[in-house]
Amino acid sequence: MTLSAHGVDRLLAGHLWVYRSDVADASGAEPGAIVGLYDRRRRFWGQALYSSTSQIALRLLTRDNRPLDRQFLAERIAAAAAYRDQIARGSEAYRLVAAEGDGLPSLIVDRYGDCLVVQTLSQGMDRLKPAIVDILQERFSPRAIVERNDVAVRALEELPEQKGVLAGEAVSEVVVDEHGVRIAYDVLNGQKTGGFLDQRENRCAARDYGRGQVLDCFTYTGGFALNLAARAESVLAIDTSADALRLARRNQELNGWSNIEWREANCFDFLKAADHDAQRYDTVVLDPPPFARQKSNLASALRGYKELNLRALKILNPGGFLITCSCSFHVGESDFLGAVASAALDAHRAVQVVERRTQARDHVILLTVPETHYLKCLILRVV
Repeated sequence: MTLSAHGVDRLLAGHLWVYRSDVADASGAEPGAIVGLYDRRRRFWGQALYSSTSQIALRLLTRDNRPLDRQFLAERIAAAAAYRDQIARGSEAYRLVAAEGDGLPSLIVDRYGDCLVVQTLSQGMDRLKPAIVDILQERFSPRAIVERNDVAVRALEELPEQKGVLAGEAVSEVVVDEHGVRIAYDVLNGQKTGGFLDQRENRCAARDYGRGQVLDCFTYTGGFALNLAARAESVLAIDTSADALRLARRNQELNGWSNIEWREANCFDFLKAADHDAQRYDTVVLDPPPFARQKSNLASALRGYKELNLRALKILNPGGFLITCSCSFHVGESDFLGAVASAALDAHRAVQVVERRTQARDHVILLTVPETHYLKCLILRVV
């Protein structure tokens, strides 16, 4: 595989992706093959997974010429697991393998108790799926390994969407302990691989600030609400999905909280009505879905974030806390801070930045791969 000078420059800058426009010659490469990378002067630059259809043509696996065999995969998975032993204590649910962040680009493995959920999101990683499943069985002896390859991004690789049990017993709901909170995840039908594990540490952090009357917007299955209920007087949790709220009520039963009310509603509309009716809260959580799935959506996304945070700031009592999030990669941290600052000015509220947070540490961020950093979480105090 021959790279253009610009493709080599990307690798030298520490990125792991080479785009199709920077591949000078791909003749003879099979879809999903592991290929050696060379420049026009035949200098070697590493080995990568090749995609015949995606704009991300190459995903770097290693910068040397070691054999990329089963042992290589096993060593990378073992290294990822050893890191989680350090940073994921106290939770039975976390990301075990975080794709590029763990040197296994386009591979996701999430752990939910004694069950593992796998996503293989490129042609190359999909070809390696049987070996990956075998390694996971051998190392972790899980009750089940579930495939959640029912994601639209696989269409870019001309791979089918599919889900089901790859090994072990049939399983759907898995109940885990997440830092003292019991949560039921639907690993076959839930969002992502079953739930939003990237917010795990932010949900814990929220416990230090939640108090009084709490409003949790875009609650999904109640992750923030359940963490805040112990210190709050009451929690009102809002979501548009009746199915998600059914699982949220199941989670409430698992934890025995009686001070959470679940309501099916549009969060934008609810916030507007709450301000109109002079409702006030001591803590508000905003954890919306991504507003900018493409770079072209950035301007409209920033308007959406400003509007959402403006409405939340208007209904917070003095001294109250706003926990506000963005999972849109195309909205950078400075963009997000700017949108919230603009909302604070329009709301005529003075706002203190208490914490600037990101995704849980098991969702590894590579310094030279900005695409691995997508989640922003601000904890703010209104004065």
